[in-house]
Amino acid sequence: MKKNKIVLSTMALLAVIGLAACSKKSSSSNSSGEVGSSINLAEIYHNSKATDQSATKNSTLKIAEPNSAPFQGLTDPSLITNAEDTDVFAPGGNQPGNIDGLFNYDKDFKIVDGGLANQRLNLKAKTATITIRKDGKWSNGMPVTAKDIEYAYEVIGNKDTTSQQYSSDFNAIKGMAAYHAGTAKTIPGITLPDGPTGKVAVIHFDKMSPSMKYIGNTFIWGAVEPYEYIKSVPIAKLAASAQIRKDPLFTGPYKLDKVVEGESTSWSPNKYYYGKKPQIQHITITVVSPNNIDKAIQSGKYDFTSPAGVMRGTDYKELKNLKNYTPVGQPELGYGYFGFNVGQFDTKAGKNVMNPKSKMSNKNLRQAMMYALNLDAVNKKFGNGITWRANSLIPPIFAKYWDSTAKGYPYNLSKANKLLDEAGYKKKGKWRVQPNGKPLTIYFGAMTETSVQAAEYQDYMQQWHKVGLNVKLATGKTMEMNSFYNILQQPKQDKMDIFDANFSLSSEPTPTTLYGQSATFNFSHFVEAKNDKLISEMNNSKSWNNTYRTKIFKEWQEYMNEEAYVVPNAFNYTWAPVNHRVKGYDIGNGNSEFWSNLSLTSNSLE
Repeated sequence: MKKNKIVLSTMALLAVIGLAACSKKSSSSNSSGEVGSSINLAEIYHNSKATDQSATKNSTLKIAEPNSAPFQGLTDPSLITNAEDTDVFAPGGNQPGNIDGLFNYDKDFKIVDGGLANQRLNLKAKTATITIRKDGKWSNGMPVTAKDIEYAYEVIGNKDTTSQQYSSDFNAIKGMAAYHAGTAKTIPGITLPDGPTGKVAVIHFDKMSPSMKYIGNTFIWGAVEPYEYIKSVPIAKLAASAQIRKDPLFTGPYKLDKVVEGESTSWSPNKYYYGKKPQIQHITITVVSPNNIDKAIQSGKYDFTSPAGVMRGTDYKELKNLKNYTPVGQPELGYGYFGFNVGQFDTKAGKNVMNPKSKMSNKNLRQAMMYALNLDAVNKKFGNGITWRANSLIPPIFAKYWDSTAKGYPYNLSKANKLLDEAGYKKKGKWRVQPNGKPLTIYFGAMTETSVQAAEYQDYMQQWHKVGLNVKLATGKTMEMNSFYNILQQPKQDKMDIFDANFSLSSEPTPTTLYGQSATFNFSHFVEAKNDKLISEMNNSKSWNNTYRTKIFKEWQEYMNEEAYVVPNAFNYTWAPVNHRVKGYDIGNGNSEFWSNLSLTSNSLE
């Protein structure tokens, strides 16, 4: 179940969606908030060897990005959707997943001073004041300005944008809804006291949310746009422009030297970076097939895999005991999930609309398909402690909000059959038919991955067949990642009735951008008043009381499990094998200089 993933926000991801896990411990946890895994990886590789200055200056840090398809090549955090782009352009930010990020944050994801900008919230005035540091510059030497903050909202909210990061929470900014609808040309709720070239932007809200204190929240966008560099490009065409695809600018410690389309990126130090001077002079990040990654590491071709790259439990089994590598990891900010297609996205109205007559609209059918799967057994067989069956749509790394008591969908074949019988899906020969007596064929969308992944897909199909459901692969076969998401991201699609996908989350767990009525990432297109109500209550005035907010999060998890429009199937560790010549490797949340802290102890990989 380790698959390519959609990224919710590129702000502070450090997340991976994964393959399977060994043990199920749904009611216990350790100090890191990780639950269900039989392993406990460290977040730091402690290398006691001295830095070799010559090696650090003259050698190349070689990073592998495990991926079954070419990366798309989007460098703009407002436009990125696939996490693979975030991985291969990561040195453009001070932390993995924080490309052109405004803020530093602590181990609890709380925004702290010291980054590209500082933030001050004024609850009484209902404002957020963002002040850019004086020495903040882009990689071409151009200063980062207040307009660069404002323009990010204009890109995300523009009615013709290709960005998928807009959510209803942005409507809390005064005038943002009108701008998003195309009835206003500006966003009056964003003011620049010192003008566009100044360093201060003030955002005026109709309401304030406790989530604003944390990186990756859905009210305040955490990255900037190089306005002067891209202003001549229409927002609708920005994703295809040379400024984004070929010669992008970054605010992080490294500048991009070269892109081999879909294959690799090369980097060197950004002399205009405001923070700690990067030590390594050359970095390359290369896409490596998941089928070849183990051999590549075993033969010493790479220093480590992308800190948020997809590494499986089967990889861990093969690589964990290598003498010249140490596995480093942490519980992920994300999960794998099954989604049921029950509607479409109305592009004119800008919202999801359910179809009560859709094939998967029956809750008993959705629940039965989940109870029919033995995810614990699949995870135990292939996970090797890296992945385990998920019990809710809030990952356990959010220990405060995650419901450890939720059952999710453990294997129960008799219950699956009973649910189908009760709903009128009677057997007619080998297969069940719809309650109206018409034939029922369910199309399952899945991405092409490894032989292990293929075996898991076959297990799912066999289990569904056991309860009499005629489930077939959508398009007749598994799909290449980009093709899979091209279908899934269409406003209306009828090729997949159920799909197996993944989300990499931001570090604030409010799910508006994923499952809100206007969320473009709501690929199931489900809309219910109770869902909207619970999500809204996560950030209302009462939610400043943490006990109340936690209660609402747990109510939402229970509700989502019951309705089963989207059902989580895997929690995971995000991990990487780190070569012993690497020094300073630390993926802890409080490390605000991940890339600059790296150095090498040898000219060649050990």
